[in-house]
Amino acid sequence: MKATDERKVRRTDLNVTRLGMGCASLGGLFAPVDAPTCLATLQAAWDCGIRYFDAAPMYGLGRAEHMLGYFLREQVGARSSIVSTKVGRLMARDRPGRELPPEADKNPLDPGWRNGLPLREVFDYSYDGLMRSFDDSLQRMGRADVDILYVHDIGKLTHAELAEHHWNALTKGGGFRALSDLRDAGIIKGFGLGVNEAEVVMAAMDEAELDCTLLAGRHTLLDQSADALLERAARENMAIVIGGVFNSGILASAAGGNLKFDYQDAPEAIVRKVGELRAVCGEFDVPLAAAAIQYPFRHEAVTSVLIGAKHPDRVKQNVDWFEMTLPEELWQTLAARGLAG
Repeated sequence: MKATDERKVRRTDLNVTRLGMGCASLGGLFAPVDAPTCLATLQAAWDCGIRYFDAAPMYGLGRAEHMLGYFLREQVGARSSIVSTKVGRLMARDRPGRELPPEADKNPLDPGWRNGLPLREVFDYSYDGLMRSFDDSLQRMGRADVDILYVHDIGKLTHAELAEHHWNALTKGGGFRALSDLRDAGIIKGFGLGVNEAEVVMAAMDEAELDCTLLAGRHTLLDQSADALLERAARENMAIVIGGVFNSGILASAAGGNLKFDYQDAPEAIVRKVGELRAVCGEFDVPLAAAAIQYPFRHEAVTSVLIGAKHPDRVKQNVDWFEMTLPEELWQTLAARGLAG
């Protein structure tokens, strides 16, 4: 496979590169990233032929959108790129006439931002909330439109006891209608969900015509819990973009290195499974990370895979892993040993 190969985002007229650039790391995920390094990392992705870029208001509390927008405005040929961002979070602060709600309990999937902007996130999935979120993203990125909007982190994994409240805002409160209005007006080309759980995507497919969905961490060498969703997506012509292929880095680290899994310290069972995966890959002289980054394309529903890098060298390494030729026997052995179907 080539990182620059293009795939159609099924129901739309968009084509995205097989490998896309996710910008969470540029918001200061786990460690701060200065502006020159952010821009150099984006330039490395561009120079490698990557033309799909994904951001979100959450990433650095607006910082990643600022950096991506600046980069693309200065980049010759940037009109050839595809940009997605997310809605559902507003970046705000207290001011006269507006008092923010109390901060929610720490979300286990939110690791915090090491050099994010001095703002707070407020969830709002209603019609007006999604429209405002979209407007704010356009201003941060300095754009008149984006190609794809994902509803960010709707579901129980993020919202726990407030999940039903936010779901009602999205469905009964006009959130999906806002996205349909933007698509009908041609301001966006498609919309879907950007989440870490498959079940809520299945529920959303019953409520709206989703063009695509960004699913993080649930179709990887360590977690194949999205199989039913992928099958339904293929049947119903919904494109799937996969993020989090390294499950927070544990699948891309050397033995004994990063032990983060889904943004938290990895449980012992996960550490053991990583060791088993690494051993099988070693039998075929294949880096574990190369298998991890290519695995999602074993399913026909997958359109693109996002990498998250915070340094130019990491981008180039990811592209090298993605373009390595891997033997079919590797996948057969992983399946036979019950490690990855």
